[in-house]
Amino acid sequence: MSMQGRIGHARGAKTKRALGVQAILEWAFRVEKAQLELPPPKDVSEEGFGFGLEYVLLQRAALGCKVDGGQHKMGSYTHADAEVVAATVAGMPDSLGGIRMAISVAEMARAGLTPDWMPGVVPRCVPVETKSNQHGERATTIVVGTERVLSRGKWRTVEVLACPVTWRPHPEQIASARRGYEDWWQALDWVRDGLIAGRMMREVEVTATMPKVRPWLARKHSAV
Repeated sequence: MSMQGRIGHARGAKTKRALGVQAILEWAFRVEKAQLELPPPKDVSEEGFGFGLEYVLLQRAALGCKVDGGQHKMGSYTHADAEVVAATVAGMPDSLGGIRMAISVAEMARAGLTPDWMPGVVPRCVPVETKSNQHGERATTIVVGTERVLSRGKWRTVEVLACPVTWRPHPEQIASARRGYEDWWQALDWVRDGLIAGRMMREVEVTATMPKVRPWLARKHSAV
């Protein structure tokens, strides 16, 4: 083989970048500015909406055509692999949250964020209300009843006061935040499997790397 032939062969065997699914999502939506092509509502006529991006990608892949992007980036190019990622996310099944979860996954990736599962937060018992004066801050009390007491030889009626308390943050708030994280994790797991099974990306390879499934459990074990 000639030198020119060897160079051409080396160029053709381009090594793929290996990234975990969260890194791939952030690259696609944050760096490449890929946009979701969501299907129209089921009760709206499809006329005028055209084909979804996922359909276009599949058709072009079948024909062996290169996917061109850039329609959302004002003339700049959106990487073809990023368009594949966006199309995969747009196909989020209803069992995992459908369109709403697809938008959430894309927006979290675009912002480079992980859902807030309230790390280190412990519910604390605190007064429902406090008041401040020149003597400082004090818990507000309410009258919950009356009692008859003997004071200096006389019976007197006195008010029984109590300080209403609550838990902040409420345990349900923490549980809700962690359910939201788990739903997001399941969505990423589905996207990862879809990208691996689809085998449509040309320059990026999806690894098995995933965010921790329940990071609050890991923190609890490490504290023991």
